[in-house]
Amino acid sequence: MPDGLSFQADDPARAPVADLLARHHAMMRAGSPPDSCHVRTAEELVGGGAQVFSITDAGGAVVAVGGLSPVAPGHLELKSMHVAAGLRGTGIGAHLLARMIEAAARAGATRLSLETGSGPDHAAARAIYARAGFAPCPSFGSYRPDPLSVFMTKAL
Repeated sequence: MPDGLSFQADDPARAPVADLLARHHAMMRAGSPPDSCHVRTAEELVGGGAQVFSITDAGGAVVAVGGLSPVAPGHLELKSMHVAAGLRGTGIGAHLLARMIEAAARAGATRLSLETGSGPDHAAARAIYARAGFAPCPSFGSYRPDPLSVFMTKAL
């Protein structure tokens, strides 16, 4: 993983953060049927009470983003985790996930859950989550069972 990475809570309206969130949104919408795509825009994340985080490199460029959205008291959902395309496979995603798990615990969460795709294009994401201790679980919150979704959770 590259040196000089910085993790921080960030403003989803800040141009480089908004751009990466928009890229993530477009990529998810392009690869999933509308009824099975649960990605949110930056505005929807904020409107739903999510806190957005970013990772910047040593030069200050935003290289990864993610959000934590409330599900229920003590239960947060990992949303919109995205690493810039040219930096995937470098460990930045695992670094972002570890920092977001820490942020969720600091916020008082006792459970962190997520929804991701079930297809081969989401295999790397599922592997990162599993290595971080997330395990498959039933649908949660407002989600319904969907063969195109995998639900995972981790006790904090």
